[in-house]
Amino acid sequence: QVQLVESGGGLVQDGGSLRLSCAASGRTFSSDVMGWFRQAPGKEREFVAAIRLSSSSTYYGDSVKGRFIISRDNAKNTVYLQMNSLKPEDTAVYYCAAGQVVTRTPSYDFWGQGTQVTVSS
Repeated sequence: QVQLVESGGGLVQDGGSLRLSCAASGRTFSSDVMGWFRQAPGKEREFVAAIRLSSSSTYYGDSVKGRFIISRDNAKNTVYLQMNSLKPEDTAVYYCAAGQVVTRTPSYDFWGQGTQVTVSS
């Protein structure tokens, strides 16, 4: 099992920045991919970004490409999502996920509890 705990969400103004953190514990060596998804009320869970831990390759959803950056700190077993130039449409609950394969579908093995990000206009 892998436990994931997100933090860093909050309220920010249009154009602002936030950094989300996802701390992993447990059998972290069993997951090579860490990802971020988000879900707004009434909408499906949407792929935001992913990073392959073995290669540091990164992947982004079209709606965040060029604004968000995913990174990791191996020593801390933590993955980050730096979110810049935030827009009201970025408002959602953001979830951290861990799995074996990079996929844009929410089919990862482990999930965090989510952290709310609200962008005011």
